[in-house]
Amino acid sequence: MFVPGSALLVVSARKTLNRLQRTHGAPAAAAAVLFPGVSAAIDQHAAAIRDILDLGVENSSLVPASVLLAGYARGILEDLRDAEADLPLSPLDWQDADWLHLRLAGVCSLARAS
Repeated sequence: MFVPGSALLVVSARKTLNRLQRTHGAPAAAAAVLFPGVSAAIDQHAAAIRDILDLGVENSSLVPASVLLAGYARGILEDLRDAEADLPLSPLDWQDADWLHLRLAGVCSLARAS
């Protein structure tokens, strides 16, 4: 259960999400405007993440969304480091982005919505 006094955890989560927004969220959102397929892929990843956090995390409604999303993103970031996948640099690159990068873009989409 989340302890209301855990302000440091929330601050850390926000830092993670802000960093991720710069590397994945904003570039992917720009690509999504240009390419409907990218938009659809990000939406599908966001929906899957929402289901995982809502249904797969006990008492998730008691934990701030930013903390849940940052924790999930940290796991994906570890997988990304292991895979050594290149970051899509241009909007065109996002059309061929791998699962890990699209998943992180989905995290950013949910973070912006919450």
